[in-house]
Amino acid sequence: MPGNGAVTRSTLRQQIADALRDEVLAGRLQPGREFTVKEIADQYGVSATPVREALVDLSAQGVLDADQHRGFRVPEYSLTDYRNMIEARSLVVDGMFHALADGRHPAFKDPREPRVAAALAAVRRRGEEAQRAATAGDLSVLIGYDLRFWRELSTLFGNPYLGDFLHRLRVQSWVCAVRHLRRLPDPRGQLWSGHTELVDTLSRRDIEGARAIVAAYNAHSLALIERLSENG
Repeated sequence: MPGNGAVTRSTLRQQIADALRDEVLAGRLQPGREFTVKEIADQYGVSATPVREALVDLSAQGVLDADQHRGFRVPEYSLTDYRNMIEARSLVVDGMFHALADGRHPAFKDPREPRVAAALAAVRRRGEEAQRAATAGDLSVLIGYDLRFWRELSTLFGNPYLGDFLHRLRVQSWVCAVRHLRRLPDPRGQLWSGHTELVDTLSRRDIEGARAIVAAYNAHSLALIERLSENG
């Protein structure tokens, strides 16, 4: 049928994007690593079109940098970049909390309302998985659940543009941080794990408490990456 080719290409595009994103976030593709569409197409044994589309998608997400003449490469983020990412995502999250405090998001007016309660429970489950991974020191699993946690939490605030922007910032933060975190001989007990505490605090509409949790999280993350950068 005419649609089969498009579906196959779209599926390949997503599979390739997912595989390369996982490689970058796992730290197996090092910062500065360059590659072309042909190289990746040959590696996966597919045509160039879905590969090019996947790489463009990853570039839009901040996972890769695109160079019109040289192909694509893994970003070489600096410590200053990381500080700026932390500041930017802090401003976005604080803006969401401010809107919540002003009562501009009806979904949070009564967290006991069945639909809201179900959504918060789903976000909390993501947080539980992220906490288990952090406690176990499983960085790859933590990154996946942490991204899903913040993606789903931001959805509850009702502004998809803010949610998309925050997701991009969080992806970039992990791309920047992962190469440092991979050097930890034992990351257990050193990775932030306050996800469920944050959800519970928001469920109580304790905005100042939520701000304090996020501020402590950002300070912890920045201090850890600064320390690892100095030792690297």
